[in-house]
Amino acid sequence: MAPAARVLMCPPDHYAIQYEINPWMSRNRPSDHGLAVRQWRRLYELLEQAGAEISCLAPVAGLPDLVFTANAGLVYEDTVMLSRFRYRQRRGEEPHFQRWFSEHGFRVQRLRTAACFEGAGDGLFCGDTLFAGYRRRSDAVAIQEIGALLGCRVIPLELVRPHYYHLDTCFCPLAPDLAVYYPDAFDDYGGAVLQESIARLIPVAKEEAQRFACNAVVVGRTVITNTGCPELRSRLEALGFATYETPLSEFVKAGGSAKCLTLRLDGEEAAAWKQRTRVAQPPSAVQNCSD
Repeated sequence: MAPAARVLMCPPDHYAIQYEINPWMSRNRPSDHGLAVRQWRRLYELLEQAGAEISCLAPVAGLPDLVFTANAGLVYEDTVMLSRFRYRQRRGEEPHFQRWFSEHGFRVQRLRTAACFEGAGDGLFCGDTLFAGYRRRSDAVAIQEIGALLGCRVIPLELVRPHYYHLDTCFCPLAPDLAVYYPDAFDDYGGAVLQESIARLIPVAKEEAQRFACNAVVVGRTVITNTGCPELRSRLEALGFATYETPLSEFVKAGGSAKCLTLRLDGEEAAAWKQRTRVAQPPSAVQNCSD
């Protein structure tokens, strides 16, 4: 039996729209806190049902986006490349993520330069390749440094649409040779590189991209998305995936959805390295953070 998927989440105790750092965010369109809590708990339950073991980062007052754990860092084997956030509003998250990783058996590395890099929001493995988004939140120089430090092949992808500011809002690897993407989020070069590099590439329509179809969580052969992505669900089910949708409207208001709310601690399903490597082990008891 394959080991359980390991996921890091953070309860939305302090989640709110307190500032505006991407086009989705508006303080004039606040989140409903009670509804956000219920939506987060339902995502948590679906992940558990899919077989994931969920660890929890303690929420911190004054850090409303700590809930988006995908941006904590990039996991590679037993190493985490810690994020360096572009906007000052999120930089206070960095020491909390660093402390959690250090206390849970990971080797934490930081960028040696002053460049910005926003973790698994902009770095996604598909096969042996790290696809890395840049321009909006992460810098190209940071991507080059990470490739050298990890010793892996890196393909930079320029993100040309402000609403698709992280790579995980417009690209979702499902298996080493299969991914979902929103073509309009990339320039011609990026689109061509994706088509040349990934054997099976599923385009997402604009309407479903706006529903964060690409910001999906993949656990084995289960894919969890926000509501409003029927075409993508149909195509994935035809490929043998089990798909589930769950409302995440309150997090979309901040520019995030299912994937943004999670970080795979054992590597994504599409990452070839996880098939070859024993990664850092969590504490024996998985922390329940749904209460």
